Amino acid sequence: MYQEQLEQEGQPDAEAWAPSSYHDAYFDLEAVKVLPGEYYVTRQDKLLVTVLGSCVAACIRDKVQGIGGISHFMLPFGFNEEELIDSSIRYGSHAMEVLINQLLKLGAVREQLEAKVFGGGNVLAAEGSQLIGERNAEFLLSYLNAEQIPIVSQSLLGPWPQKVYFFPTSGRVLVKKLKRLNNTTIFDREARYFEKLLNIEVAGNVELFG
Repeated sequence: MYQEQLEQEGQPDAEAWAPSSYHDAYFDLEAVKVLPGEYYVTRQDKLLVTVLGSCVAACIRDKVQGIGGISHFMLPFGFNEEELIDSSIRYGSHAMEVLINQLLKLGAVREQLEAKVFGGGNVLAAEGSQLIGERNAEFLLSYLNAEQIPIVSQSLLGPWPQKVYFFPTSGRVLVKKLKRLNNTTIFDREARYFEKLLNIEVAGNVELFG
């Protein structure tokens, strides 16, 4: 489910959230698992974790204040090329605007934002899958360039899923290329997300699935 929720913990510490949180014993931090279609922003010392196949993730933070967040999304695709481009731009722009707006609500300064971007691999077993990751990556780079948010690091495309560990307060990101998988969870999750995107209404105002 795409999340647009705010957890009110007292201003200015409200957070937009993804539902899966846990304690990471290795890093000894509260961690949040961000799934396809979700985002999370925080000004606290937390670990944000996501796993990417054809999806992309933007890790954006205020480099001065340490307020940061992540958005994990895939562009919707249709069969009509003109409709495909229009719907993708609407949906992708909405996903990124939600992330940036929530960062600003927490007190981030737009001129101090920087981004690190990941994903867009050629890993999804679907018709036209070789283009899905590429278009996701192209959109993300184009959007951030248009918004004048500098990209300070990136790991896009390639044949492998990626597991991303983002530490918003410091800006540190660890990326693990998943060359060996014990199960098909990543692919199944993105395949289900892909199927939902095929049914999303994107004409006029963007209406996200619930």
